[in-house]
Amino acid sequence: MTETSQDVLARLAALPTANIGDAMDRLGVLDSRIRPIWPGARVSGRAFTIWTRSGDNALIHQALDVVEPGDVIVVNGGGDESRALIGELIGQRAKNKGVAGFVIDGAVRDADGLGEMGMPVFARAVTPAGPYKNGPGHLGRTVAVGGVAVAPGDLILGDADGVVVVPLAEAERVAQAAEAVFVTEEGKRAAILESA
Repeated sequence: MTETSQDVLARLAALPTANIGDAMDRLGVLDSRIRPIWPGARVSGRAFTIWTRSGDNALIHQALDVVEPGDVIVVNGGGDESRALIGELIGQRAKNKGVAGFVIDGAVRDADGLGEMGMPVFARAVTPAGPYKNGPGHLGRTVAVGGVAVAPGDLILGDADGVVVVPLAEAERVAQAAEAVFVTEEGKRAAILESA
């Protein structure tokens, strides 16, 4: 990631996802079922994309050999809620590699352990049922996650409200627009408090 795009990512990470979504005309916002699995989780980084068969995490294991520090692992798991694609063991391996977090259109497990280690994970469901490890799947392709297309390198932002995807080519424009939304809302908030 270039120094310029790192700066844009930092600017976006300082804003609520709601402001970013508003700045993108309410597009690029993942399905509301994809939520943080522990309170206070926040994530920001560039997308490392995975497309895997439902309930199978073989490709996630492969990804851990090639991800870069600061990446957010974004997984199209077919929205399947019957098998967890990651848990605290993968979470710890990812933390050791400098992964910024996970966004999974599927299920995960070990929510408490992932929270204790501070690994931000956003997923559709939590289940104790473990995954298969057979494949197939693909790394580094454009994937569909929570109803949004995510290309490798797109910027991923997540907080208590959910996850937004900012296409890398639009990041500077979106950052400027989202900062303007934030300033406008701060003014409205102050006016409401003054009138109370």
